[in-house]
Amino acid sequence: MPNREQQPAHFPVLEVVLNSFADWVNNYRSSLGHGSGLSRCDRDEVMQIAKDLGVSPDELRDLSKKGPDSADLVQKMLLALGIDAKALSETDPLVMRDLQRLCTMCGDKGRCAHELADGTATAHFHEFCPNAFTLDALFADKNKTISH
Repeated sequence: MPNREQQPAHFPVLEVVLNSFADWVNNYRSSLGHGSGLSRCDRDEVMQIAKDLGVSPDELRDLSKKGPDSADLVQKMLLALGIDAKALSETDPLVMRDLQRLCTMCGDKGRCAHELADGTATAHFHEFCPNAFTLDALFADKNKTISH
């Protein structure tokens, strides 16, 4: 895992607000049944939301078109690797958000689901998972914590 001294500053209050807003957007999108919860936002609002979340407006639009369960496989992968997703969300919400973002946009969901169902995902995720580097770091960090 990267040296914590080199990581960006941690702003817990801002993270709570952004996570709450992201959850609200997802719930709003789901309740309307729209493909994109951003359909009612003007260009400037989309740009501001994207800036607040640290993504481009195009990436925000792409993310908003995915279903509310589009990042569920990362939860299952974390479980398969023995990493507590809830604890990660609490201790490092930016890492969790990035894992979810990459999972949402992943083009190998079919293989991931198949590998998870077969119990082979932990052996093969390096071949298809865009989160492989971060998962390796989390797994190494988890093992380092257990051995001490």
